[in-house]
Order: sequence, then structure tokens, then C-alpha cells
Amino acid sequence: GASPGLMASSAPSSSAAEMDPNTANLRQPATTGDAWYGVAHGCTRKLGMKICGKFQPTSYQSVGSLNVPKPKAPLSMLLLLSAIKSCRLLMFTYEIAPVFVLMEQLTLKKMREIIGWPNGDGDGLFSPGGAISNMYSVMVARYKYFPEVKTKGMSAAPRLVLFTSEHSHYSIKKAGAVLGFGKENVILLKTDERGRVIPADLEAKVTDAKQKGYVPLFVNATAGTTVYGAFDPINDIADICEKYNLWLHVDGAWGGGLLMSRKHRHKLSGIERANSVTWNPHKMMGVPLQCSAILVREKGILQGCNSMCAGYLFQPDKQYDVNYDTGDKAIQCGRHVDIFKFWLMWKAKGTIGFEQHIDRCLEISEYLYNKIKNREGYEMVFEGQPQHSNVCFWYIPPSLRGMPDGDERREKLHRVAPKIKAMMMECGTTMVGYQPQGDKVNFFRMVVSNHAVTKSDIDFLIDEIERLGHDL
Repeated sequence: GASPGLMASSAPSSSAAEMDPNTANLRQPATTGDAWYGVAHGCTRKLGMKICGKFQPTSYQSVGSLNVPKPKAPLSMLLLLSAIKSCRLLMFTYEIAPVFVLMEQLTLKKMREIIGWPNGDGDGLFSPGGAISNMYSVMVARYKYFPEVKTKGMSAAPRLVLFTSEHSHYSIKKAGAVLGFGKENVILLKTDERGRVIPADLEAKVTDAKQKGYVPLFVNATAGTTVYGAFDPINDIADICEKYNLWLHVDGAWGGGLLMSRKHRHKLSGIERANSVTWNPHKMMGVPLQCSAILVREKGILQGCNSMCAGYLFQPDKQYDVNYDTGDKAIQCGRHVDIFKFWLMWKAKGTIGFEQHIDRCLEISEYLYNKIKNREGYEMVFEGQPQHSNVCFWYIPPSLRGMPDGDERREKLHRVAPKIKAMMMECGTTMVGYQPQGDKVNFFRMVVSNHAVTKSDIDFLIDEIERLGHDL
């Protein structure tokens, strides 16, 4: 494939013309990928780096986590990433990191187009993780409706309340605590048996909050919950948000990658109606940690919310458009170059490559579900095929299969998954996470996010669970 052609000139220059972001020749990731060789050597030539060695793909087979090592990262690519990291380059102004500022802007625009925002317009940043991206969403929502809080503090606002699913990631509650709303003002919404928000409960709780004199501000809809992999009904939630003029955020940290799949993106139907979206390529898309984006539909609101106009960095009279100085719209100013590895992967794999990765992971999780749903000794945590690659189940040892349901059986079953996991770790064969949820005792939560996992790996996992758990 062709090299990516990072910049129009391969030689560094500080002339005003070549410092102009509008003259840079940086290409967006395409539908089909370029060869790793072309991407790697194009980047090293344009960035003035040198790498050596043949490609030595490495393969990992890891299961049971949202963030696992991913396969087939060529050695030269890893060396290149290490070189970038070792130079301690940070992104805050265009003059410090011109290539990477443009990479970030082009990639974020492409992500916004995939979400469905017209022309990919809007704003965004790569942040240190999904929790911080979610916090950004709460910050900009507050700034949108109560900008005076930026200067006067929370005393300038009425009692604001946030709404999120009882199955949502804890980072929404943490954002409420950190940003001064208070955990008590983060109202949890009921879910159905598959972990999806019940829209009627949202509307009832919004109405109740207003009657109590509170001011509803923000609703978080989750696209891919951490435990069940559930997708909240975004369109129904968006209808309520529009009715009551609430900020709608979609936490797609785990499920956002499904937007790349024509087969599965319907699960995020309505995401284009969101005011903001969290999307973590380092989860379902296999990009190395860390790589999380906060995407906002309204252009300029991140700058308005967070800018402090530090004179030693963000002078208004530079020789280029200072809108390319992204540091002032971030809460931490200097940011790690998280965009580079994502852009490289997208250039090499193409959108189709990511689609194949995601479709494969969900195919393998469906294989596991179909293998155990009617198998003796297994019970599914909820009815029906999982929406994401999360497969939640109990293994029932023979000693418990004839026992009537009750406190004694529940207590014993609660101890099964921890014991099996401990034996897995002692044997060094595999590892699958477990947890309780609500009134449900400990169950296994098997997650597939590594497309190198095979059906034979799943067969081995099932056999291993049965071998280790048979005599419990």
C-alpha cells in the first residue's frame, strides 16, 4: 500500500507557510487499510525516525477483560511507538506537535462522521481514559446551561441532578462527586432484566426531581454496559431529553466500537442525537492503552468550558490559526500523544479491518453462548443472546444441581466462581472474571475483545471450568 504521506515536506521547517496547518498534507484513515510496511516506513521517513528489523507478529490469546493484549502488532510498529513515547512529546500547541494535532483533528472528525453528526462537525479530544471522557461530558453540560459556574462556582447554580443507569459505569457517580454535584444528586435509573434503562423510569424521575425543586441537567445513556454489555434505548432516551431540554451523553466506551460494524451498529441507533459521546478505541477496537475520545456535537464548547488563556503558551498573535492550539480546551493542558497509535492502526487496517475485528469478537462470544445455553451445569444470568461480547453465566457443580433454590444454594453458588478462578490462576491455564450484580450471586463474565481467540479456545475454557469445578 501507499505510504501515508504525513506532511507535504519531509524536512522540518519553521517558516510561516509550512507552519500553517492548512498547508499540511495529512490523510484521513480510509475504508481499506494500507500495508503495515508502507505505514511504518512512511511514518518514520516523514517524522525523521529510524527503525530496523523485520516484522515479527506476536500473538496473544486473552479473555475475560475489556482491555487485553491484542495480536499481530509488527515489531517495527512497536519500536516506532516506543520512540515516540521515549521522546516525551506532549500535545498542547500546534507548534510543539503539529503532525499529531492534525492527526487528532482529522481522526476525531472521522469519528464524528461515523456517529452521524452532519459533516463531522463538532469538537473533541483524546483523554486519559473513559472515566475522564465521561467527566468532560458532565463539565460541558454544566457549562452549556450554567456558564457562570466557571467563574463563581456551584453556588451560582441551583441544585442540579444527573441521571444514569443502575448498570452504568461508576465514573458517572465519580464525576458527580468530583465536580461538586454530590453523589446524592446522581439519580440511578431502573433497568430491565437485560440491563437496559427503562425510559418510563427516566421520565418519572425527571418529573419527580422537578417537583422537588431540583433542576435536571444531564442524562447518561450507556452503549455497552460493563457487566451485561447492554445498550440503552438511545432514541427513547433522546425523546425525553429533548422534551425536558436535558443534555444527552452516550457512554460508548465499551460499545462505541460497534459503530464500525455494519452488522452491529444498529445497537447504537439514535447516537447521532447525543450532545456528547465517549468512545474508547483501546477497548473493543484493540488499540493499545490508553486511547479514549470525548466527542461533542457543539463546536467550541470545550474551549469555552476549560480555557484559561495562559499567556506563556496560548498567545493570540501567532503566525498560524491558534484554534489549532488544543491544550487550552483540555483540563490537563499537555496530553500524551494517544492519537498516533490509533491513526496508525486505522491506516493499516482500514475501517473494514476494524469491522472484521469486531464482527469476529461477537461471533466468538455468540459461539460461547450457543455452546453453554442448554448445556448441563450452566445457567445464563439473563435470557436471550447477549447484545455485546459479554457472556454472563453460572457454572453449577454436580453437588448443587439437585438442590432446591434457596439461601443455602445461593450461598454455595456464590462461592463457586471465585474458587474456580483461583484454581485457574494456580494452574496458569486461563482466567475469567466474575462478580455479583444486584441480587444475583457471583457469576462468570466472559468478555471477548481479542479477535485472536478461536472456537477451540472457547472449547478449552468450557472444559477447564468443568474440570476445575466438578468436585466443588
